[in-house]
Amino acid sequence: MARPFNVDVVSPEGTLWSGDAEFVVARTTEGEIGILAGHEPLMAALSAGPVLIDHDGDQRTTIAVHGGFMQVVENRVTLLTDRARITAGDRAEAAAEALRLSEGDPLDFEG
Repeated sequence: MARPFNVDVVSPEGTLWSGDAEFVVARTTEGEIGILAGHEPLMAALSAGPVLIDHDGDQRTTIAVHGGFMQVVENRVTLLTDRARITAGDRAEAAAEALRLSEGDPLDFEG
C-alpha cells in the first residue's frame, strides 16, 4: 500500500474534500500528472477536467474542477479552484461535468 499524504480541495465556498490519499491524478495546462507521497515540490495551473483521488485503500473520489491551481509541498497537495463538484461517476462523467462548470452552470456546493 502506498504511503498516504494530505489533500485539500478548496473553492471560494469552502473545503470540498479533505483527507489522506494514496494517489492523486489531475489535468494541468502542461498535461496530466500523478502525485504520490514524497513528490517533489510543484506549482501547476489546473485545466478543466477530472481530479481523481484514491484513498482509504480502495476508495476513489472523483471531482470535476473548472480550473485553478495545484500546489504540492511536504506531502501536502492543495487544489485551489473557483468551481468544483464531487461527481458520482467515472472519469468521463467528471470531464463532462467540468465542461458544464466551464459553461457557467450553477453549482450545488457539496462540502
